[in-house]
Amino acid sequence: MLRSLKSLYHFIVAIAANVWFGSPGRNLTVIGVTGTDGKTTTTTLIYEILKAAGLKTSMITSVHAVIGGREYDTGFHVTTPSAWWVQKYLREAADHGDTHVVLEVTSHALSQSRVFGIHFAAAVITNVTHEHLDWHGTFENYLRTKLQLLKYARVAVINRDTADVYNAALPFLVRKRYLTYGIRRDSMVNPTTYPFKTALPGEFNRYNILAALGTAEALGIDRSVAAKAVADFSGVVGRMEVVLEKPYRVIVDFAHTPNAIEQALRAVRAMTKKRVIHVFGSAGLRDHSKRPLMGKASAGYADVIILTEEDYRTENVNTIIDAIASGIPEGKEVYRHADRHDALVFALSIAKPDDIVIVTGKGHEKSLCRGTKEYPWSDETEIHTIRKALAKD
Repeated sequence: MLRSLKSLYHFIVAIAANVWFGSPGRNLTVIGVTGTDGKTTTTTLIYEILKAAGLKTSMITSVHAVIGGREYDTGFHVTTPSAWWVQKYLREAADHGDTHVVLEVTSHALSQSRVFGIHFAAAVITNVTHEHLDWHGTFENYLRTKLQLLKYARVAVINRDTADVYNAALPFLVRKRYLTYGIRRDSMVNPTTYPFKTALPGEFNRYNILAALGTAEALGIDRSVAAKAVADFSGVVGRMEVVLEKPYRVIVDFAHTPNAIEQALRAVRAMTKKRVIHVFGSAGLRDHSKRPLMGKASAGYADVIILTEEDYRTENVNTIIDAIASGIPEGKEVYRHADRHDALVFALSIAKPDDIVIVTGKGHEKSLCRGTKEYPWSDETEIHTIRKALAKD
């Protein structure tokens, strides 16, 4: 009942926003990017490709919005803003003379009508893995919600290598133009048909790049322009971002799902023959079922695991840590520091040359939720402060 009322409220807001701002999406080429992981990097890659092609482009991501050349903070812990803000941003982009907008679209945005009234030129599906089951109830409902984006798009860009997603998407693709991408050769867009160079690490980023290249192809962008934009792209703030190089490397990443943790740590594992030290937690009042899976994913690649807070909200942080730890096999080197600052101090104090410390869950975010209050926080800033203090000792 409560969920139905929330959905109705968001639908009413969406209608009002479309009326107030004049449905600006009708005069824009809007590209929507959805999926569990990889949305922000893929969205930003598409944005950079379109700009390189000389197109006036805006974008809205979980890191920030760039509208008409101006940068906006999109809010705490938010990927797709409310329908009101989406329509406001689209109106501003249209009034500025922009022709294209790239928009991250979450399952919550789709189920809460935040993108109602937008006719997408292209819809991109990166992947769909375990997440948000607290809202959707089952993985099947979550997947079905993600695929709703395809209904609103002229062209679909689908990850061919994720068989469950691709097969579930097929009914949505009847009489619709679509392109497939993937690393395997049975995809239309793959590293053989669309060779590229990149500085981004990990197989997951190869998929993000191929998704962006597939979108560029769908929009008729010159391949050489797209390839150069990919080669020049250095990454997104808080996404596999190296924030410290010496005496050991420290990486900050937004990974907060089992799949994202596995992909990030697999990439980090290949970067060193020494230890991988992983610092992470799990958000409170969110999908409880993923917590043991996150612990299991970390244990597959990390030598040292340090469990800590990550926006525990009104949950008991130690209860969350216990749930993550339940998925970690016995014999792993595991430490618990409920305070995130203390966890980072411990991680940096035990790290040795050529070790890699990877801190996941917060990425670009600038706040930490404890109880019902948001506190200023930045993993990157905290890491530099702690490292300076340790260097003096």
